Amino acid sequence: PEGYSLQQNYPNPFNPSTTITFGIPTAGHSTLRVYNSVGQCVAELLNETVEAGSYSIKFDAGQLSSGLYFYRFTSGTYTDIKRMTLVQ
Repeated sequence: PEGYSLQQNYPNPFNPSTTITFGIPTAGHSTLRVYNSVGQCVAELLNETVEAGSYSIKFDAGQLSSGLYFYRFTSGTYTDIKRMTLVQ
């Protein structure tokens, strides 16, 4: 990829799983975390050094209740946050 990117999850709304796609132009430490509507981290999907490229990570929310969630991707100095809706 030419730059950092975080795509909207698909499908959205989802039940019980969805896919989150992101891209990074250079290798580096990256994190992808999911937060509930009050800001508590409910899942850590990625916390490691990854090579440059595009990635898709499946998120299974079967243990969570319906509602609005946010996912935050950070790599280097790049950070982006998007929201998603779980409908059980």
